[in-house]
Amino acid sequence: MAVTTYGDISPRTAAYAVVGFLKNAMPYMCLEKFGQAQPLPSNKTMSMKWRRYNALAVRTSPLAEGVTPESDKLTAEDVTLTLAQYGSLVEITDVIADTHEDPVLQVAINSVAEQAAKTVETLRYNTLKACTNRFYANQVASRNLVATTITRADQRKVVRALERQEARPITTIVRSTPSFNTENVLPAFIAVTHVDLTSDIREMDGFINVADYGKLSPYETEIGACEEVRYLKSTIFTSYPGAGAATSSMINTGGLADVYPVIFFGQDAYGIVALKGKFAITPMVLNPNVPRGGDELGQRGSVGWKTMQGTVILNDAWMAVYECCATE
Repeated sequence: MAVTTYGDISPRTAAYAVVGFLKNAMPYMCLEKFGQAQPLPSNKTMSMKWRRYNALAVRTSPLAEGVTPESDKLTAEDVTLTLAQYGSLVEITDVIADTHEDPVLQVAINSVAEQAAKTVETLRYNTLKACTNRFYANQVASRNLVATTITRADQRKVVRALERQEARPITTIVRSTPSFNTENVLPAFIAVTHVDLTSDIREMDGFINVADYGKLSPYETEIGACEEVRYLKSTIFTSYPGAGAATSSMINTGGLADVYPVIFFGQDAYGIVALKGKFAITPMVLNPNVPRGGDELGQRGSVGWKTMQGTVILNDAWMAVYECCATE
């Protein structure tokens, strides 16, 4: 029987390393919670498929007495995602391991866990911000005309557009733990954006701070809520520098406003390969002071990771990208 190896550590030790990896990674994973998450299967397939069944037409004509109505047919659409492999490593020399006063191995594990989380979150963000359902602050026609920040009136237009397409509020999320499971939450649409917009979101009419939620538990990095939308922030959700209109009152690059995407979404708007579960991420540890081919004196070791990942928009109509500025 083939034995799975993880560098110089045993499978049992590697299992603990995965848990430690994901505990360090989870605080950076805003988008991990809300996608339709699928664990990577054991055969490490290079593609994954999501299937969406289309709604049946409404029947408004009464039945004829004694006549069986014509049957409806179930129809489906498949969305396929081709996966790619990502990873990195940190080298540790035998001298550092033997003489450094800090626990170098644990420091390296923490660092690469953060790197893995930020890498996957950035890849997901880059996919989702390409959503074709777009809105611009103050209802201007394009990004280069954007010169104002977020408002409740604009939020209402976005939410109305989502609801017209029968987008459903988020009701279940992937737990912020290393295990692969979900939990129920109060229904709400979710919006994610850069930390620069925090003050402007808090200035929106009707904004509720997380400190005023009462018994409702906030998500990690949550700013607060405005009506049926809960806002989360991250430094990963970057802006388009200097892509907006001329301004002096907004954060800008060379006098042109930086434009910040705010991604709104409901349940099942996008699909992800979950960064958790048995095959989610593989830690690779090569201890220094262990002779091996090409390093006969065991002078080098490393801590690394690799993962098969991908993100796909399942329904553009259940997402929206709203672009605005951030006040200086």
